[in-house]
Amino acid sequence: MTVLRLPFVLLLTGLLGLAGCTAHKPIPLYQLDGGNPAVPQQTQGLAVLLGPVSIADYLQREAFLQRQADGSLVPAEDARWAGSLAADIDQVLLRQLAARLDSQRLVLAPSNPGFNPDVQVLLSISRLDSGPLHPAVLEAQWRLLDRSGQLRDSRLLRLEQAHTGSPAEQVRAQSLLLQQLVEQLAVAIEPLRNQPTAESKPAPSPQTPVKPKQQPKIPMVGPARNNSEVLRF
Repeated sequence: MTVLRLPFVLLLTGLLGLAGCTAHKPIPLYQLDGGNPAVPQQTQGLAVLLGPVSIADYLQREAFLQRQADGSLVPAEDARWAGSLAADIDQVLLRQLAARLDSQRLVLAPSNPGFNPDVQVLLSISRLDSGPLHPAVLEAQWRLLDRSGQLRDSRLLRLEQAHTGSPAEQVRAQSLLLQQLVEQLAVAIEPLRNQPTAESKPAPSPQTPVKPKQQPKIPMVGPARNNSEVLRF
């Protein structure tokens, strides 16, 4: 009996080991693709403060969420983000925008006290997701402030990118959407490159003091030199 049971025990042990290996199969981790942006050459280019960049709450996690047919989001079982998605988005935006503006003077908010930006970009990303049967979708809003803090541009946009369904292709599609966002953002920033500085503003011309208007004189009324009372003006 002992001899007959030995092969069965070995077979059972092998099956349990195989099941254990399958259960602990590593899950692939993904990062957004920032492309291959050129390193900016202008060390004294446009000074841009990028941020605050607001990210929707559901994006602030490592789960790789999948959009379903009913609009719900379900964490993928075979994919995860490699770290903070919000931090990944910040770095993609920063490097892409610096390359398109050809400027090394881009800083993520909050900046140092001595940094005086020519343009501040306030960006809010309310949606960035996809699904096996749904295209990648990006919904965002930006606001541009000039040197004096005045609002110069504001825009809402919605972008879509098709993919073939795999997690890797979904990540690629979402990355392309962020690059398209930066492309449009750079075009909106360009008109603010030649803002007049405080020194170049013409001095206000001195105003000529306005003389107070003289009140018209009212003639005095006096009695006539005769017997009847006549009022003269």
